[in-house]
Amino acid sequence: MSFEGTGTTASGAMPCRYGQSKLRVRGPKRSPEGPYFAVLGGSETYGRFVTRPFADLIETTLGQTCVNLGSINTGLDSVVNDPDILQVAAQADMAVMQLPGAQDMSNRFYRVHPRRNDRFLEPTPLLRSIFRDVDFTEFHFNRHLLDSLQRLSPDRFSTIRRELQNLWLTRMHLLIEALDGRVILLWLRYTDQGPGKADTGPYLVTADMVRSLAGKVEAIVDVPVQEAATTQELDQMDYGPLQAPAAAHSIGPQSHARIARRLCRVLRPSP
Repeated sequence: MSFEGTGTTASGAMPCRYGQSKLRVRGPKRSPEGPYFAVLGGSETYGRFVTRPFADLIETTLGQTCVNLGSINTGLDSVVNDPDILQVAAQADMAVMQLPGAQDMSNRFYRVHPRRNDRFLEPTPLLRSIFRDVDFTEFHFNRHLLDSLQRLSPDRFSTIRRELQNLWLTRMHLLIEALDGRVILLWLRYTDQGPGKADTGPYLVTADMVRSLAGKVEAIVDVPVQEAATTQELDQMDYGPLQAPAAAHSIGPQSHARIARRLCRVLRPSP
């Protein structure tokens, strides 16, 4: 589920842009000159509702600039199709990429917003032909759409799942190639989501899919995380009254500190 608020974050870190990119990433804007790391990803990387996201903690610990290219609700499309963001990441000593879900990409079945990739824009004729019994005007977010289609017909949904999983792998390979393999994949897995529920990583992304990328990147860093409501960190976060539901489903400062510690073990600043 996606939540919107009146502001990007209440932490005082205004979003910024690099070059001609239209993608709003975490500010303040940094000068990508000299040795630096770059981190790419979605809402967790952006660090919504936390004062010091893991990119800031890495910079403090290792003493090297860390450019935060995280953007709220972004997916692979936003990064792969943005030459300015890719350039900043490619020129870094090392890039960290938070693994995104497979739902937030335009594909043969539906189109997503070019920057807010979680937004469902429209179905293609192919999807309409498979799900003739669905009124697609009811959907505004990809996850809501896909969850509903899966409940309606797991068999028909399996075709969409295969398409998204194959496309995710193809675009991840394109991203890794664009960064010349100088990338660390950050695999965030949400744990303890309720009785009988297994750990969940990015939507529709399996462990086998992630492991198939191992030989093409510098490292895969696997970090279990929990929502701030579960870890009782909401009192340590910065948000407005209307943003409370979104904050509860975000990760808190303790998770950011744990992610930074794990990444610092494999990142090394330039001499």
